[in-house]
Amino acid sequence: MPELPEVEVVRRGLAAHVVDKTITAVRVHHPRAVRRHEAGPADLTARLLDSRIVGTGRRGKYLWLTLDDGSALVVHLGMSGQMLLGPAMSASAKSQQPEPRNNHLRIAALLDDGTALSFVDQRTFGGWMLADLVTVDGTDVPFPVAHVARDPLDPDFNRDGVVTVLRRKHSEIKRQLLDQTVVSGIGNIYADEALWRARVNGARLASSLTRSKLAEVLDAAAEVMTEALGQGGTSFDSLYVNVNGESGYFERSLDAYGREGEPCRRCGAVMRREKFMNRSSFYCPKCQPRPRVRRE
Repeated sequence: MPELPEVEVVRRGLAAHVVDKTITAVRVHHPRAVRRHEAGPADLTARLLDSRIVGTGRRGKYLWLTLDDGSALVVHLGMSGQMLLGPAMSASAKSQQPEPRNNHLRIAALLDDGTALSFVDQRTFGGWMLADLVTVDGTDVPFPVAHVARDPLDPDFNRDGVVTVLRRKHSEIKRQLLDQTVVSGIGNIYADEALWRARVNGARLASSLTRSKLAEVLDAAAEVMTEALGQGGTSFDSLYVNVNGESGYFERSLDAYGREGEPCRRCGAVMRREKFMNRSSFYCPKCQPRPRVRRE
């Protein structure tokens, strides 16, 4: 699933190309792509038509386009969602609406400059929905995103406040890093990278770590995601792309994730993989020793 850097790459691409553009046509090609919009595809299409895009936003892994009526088009990328910009697709003479040219095209829109804005999603876990904006901690966010905490790259991210929250959590630090209500934007890949940099095993209880060590983990998360952002994000296959269809290449710089059986780049020990929450955790057994099991 795309994490913060990958979503931010998409947001920046959209901000550079779609702001101040008006949506002139919309077609929903797969109803599952608008299942989160409770009023249905016809309502979403009607409300988007002739709307002007006035801004973009992101919190954690959530992305949205702000519209001139004060609402937001919330985009959930899911596992494989892509927001692509390109030449306008062909339009039928009768409907003057975009026609599909991609087997995985779920929603297509036309902008007033002739650009096609396409939502492509091979696995159909993502989608679009319209939502009202609400003010949370002085920031306007779509209502479905109101519960999501700020992320480490947010200018108003309160690292010390998050540390205080983590100190009260009697569960694994990696589990807490993945909890979007505690700190957002950090997924499985960047959690493993941050923990490797901070020399902390993900199985350590958050409450067992000192404030300074927790701060180091959060700083490492911000650092690694900033580096990934500079390289277009992490792409293990063709599903994670920017608005031009280009893949990021930060996976070449990963120190922990996906490196089972390879030498640790810091100490040379053999990297290990363990199952964690239906996923995998990668770590160095020497730099990141597992917590000792207490004997009763």
